[in-house]
Amino acid sequence: MDKLLIRGGRSLRGVVPISGAKNAALPELCASLLTAEPITLDNVPRLQDVSTMIRLIRNMGVTVERDEGDQVRIDASTLTTPEAPYELVKTMRASVLALGPLLARFGEATVSLPGGCAIGSRPVDQHIMGLTAMGADIVVEHGYMIARLAKGLDRLHGARITTDMVTVTGTENFLMAAALADGETVLENAAQEPEISDLAEMLIAMGAQIEGHGTSHIVVHGVKALHGARHRVVPDRIEAGTFLCAVAAAGGDVLLSGARADHLEAVIEKLQAAGAQVTAVEGGIRVVSQGRLTAQSFRTTEYPGFPTDMQAQFMALNCISSGTATVTETIFENRFMHVNELVRLGAHIQIDGRRSVVQGVERLSGASIMATDLRASASLVIAGLVAEGQTVVDRIYHLDRGYDRMESKLRGLGADIERVSA
Repeated sequence: MDKLLIRGGRSLRGVVPISGAKNAALPELCASLLTAEPITLDNVPRLQDVSTMIRLIRNMGVTVERDEGDQVRIDASTLTTPEAPYELVKTMRASVLALGPLLARFGEATVSLPGGCAIGSRPVDQHIMGLTAMGADIVVEHGYMIARLAKGLDRLHGARITTDMVTVTGTENFLMAAALADGETVLENAAQEPEISDLAEMLIAMGAQIEGHGTSHIVVHGVKALHGARHRVVPDRIEAGTFLCAVAAAGGDVLLSGARADHLEAVIEKLQAAGAQVTAVEGGIRVVSQGRLTAQSFRTTEYPGFPTDMQAQFMALNCISSGTATVTETIFENRFMHVNELVRLGAHIQIDGRRSVVQGVERLSGASIMATDLRASASLVIAGLVAEGQTVVDRIYHLDRGYDRMESKLRGLGADIERVSA
């Protein structure tokens, strides 16, 4: 099992390219199932979750070609088996995104209940509720969601769907299903993340009729068929935010090439308040950080608020900032698993339910620590970059699920970091 060996204390300087967003690439790979014509995706990150999704759709009979760079070509005309088995689904929650497209195009789907990070229940009941409103019969048996069109229907029909909670994957599933449904579908309380807008733009390029994406009210006019298209995956705002926090913590001057400041406003505002210089420039975002920053309190919430996927990384920055800050997690009930590992490095953090109080310290000291989930692992890398001495981060397979060659990107900025095999 690979580990990361980090010798802290180096500032970061240079240019780092930001990869395509995992959370856009995964639904867009599923969206390719909606048409029998070829789809080309550019800027697809080389990540474990992406590889798993490619294996998943190949297992359905789909032809997928990936070049040496960041391009993936998909031909779903060969799809024979509209199923997502547990063996392929167990490591990745995004597999539920196959449900909507398969139902919409083939009238049936069998999808295993998903796995992924252990950071909360993330129920699929909202997906089932919405697709049922569109004319699906869905039962859960033996760990599988078995979906078919209701009797007498030859395709899904439009519906007004108001979810009980804001759900990103739910919104994406409904968008894809509605694209081929008969009539108009209205999504209320829709998620507004940039990845949803990016998926909508891909579907529009395929011939879908969608209005209001990027707002909480989305209207989809279903069409009988979608065609092939070429689409470039939006840059990963969470990877960009992670590098912003890394530079803010370690100090330095870095250009994040390809990053979009307009997708990270809540994080950038907090970094600026902490004392880092963060500016949108042509081609990306520049971050300059000198000296010790000031700890910032924040509360995670749905986009455009402070993202839960940045909570751990910003907490790592707070650990070595001056002052005390409160971090409130509202999205997932079990997302402070990184705290105990940060404490091993010398951080002062107290947890009270969904709140944690961070008292900044002047220095952290290197130790052996263990990643517990994807974003937690990124926070431990940031802490390792600033800790005195040597830090070893174990279980970095979590990191590989969401960050494209993170250690080599950091090394390119001057960090002393290497991957070692146990």
